[in-house]
Amino acid sequence: MNKSQLIEALAKAENLALKKAEEIVNTVFGDMETALIDGQRVEIRGFGSFKIKHYQGYKGRNPKTGEVINVAEKKLPFFKVGKELKERVDM
Repeated sequence: MNKSQLIEALAKAENLALKKAEEIVNTVFGDMETALIDGQRVEIRGFGSFKIKHYQGYKGRNPKTGEVINVAEKKLPFFKVGKELKERVDM
């Protein structure tokens, strides 16, 4: 399911106009994004949680040339599936 399919499903399930459903989905995702940018954890009970993981920099190699390169430290979003969702999917 992609974002537009989610919007259509919400509009159909709640008998909303597509514009209103799109506004709701964009608000939810926008607020989740803002929370992650601010370093907060986002938890949706029964589904899972999102947090930012910090990765240290390291020395890597260019696979084509073999040249040693420095890979900068970075922060990436990480999703951990909730127990209930894991159990429902693994049936």
